[in-house]
Amino acid sequence: MIGNNASTMPMNESSNIAMSNVVTALVKENGHVTGYQLSDGTILDKPEAVALAKQGGITGVNVAHRNGEEYLKSHPDDTEDNNLSSLPSISLE
Repeated sequence: MIGNNASTMPMNESSNIAMSNVVTALVKENGHVTGYQLSDGTILDKPEAVALAKQGGITGVNVAHRNGEEYLKSHPDDTEDNNLSSLPSISLE
């Protein structure tokens, strides 16, 4: 994990399962997405975010594959306003 500790994710008291986050920003280095910032402020690199999304910890995204690499992609629909590429970018440099 790049930023905040994932173990501090809000928990649903009735089921002790971490509540889902949404992606709020893309972490970019040299113009390439290297990670994602979540609604709770956590910053994850791509593999960590993919793993969390597969566990249901990130809503509104699917795991996609390109050139042997997994990454997050917004659910397909007829609007571009909610695409991950429409989100602000941050840099950790």
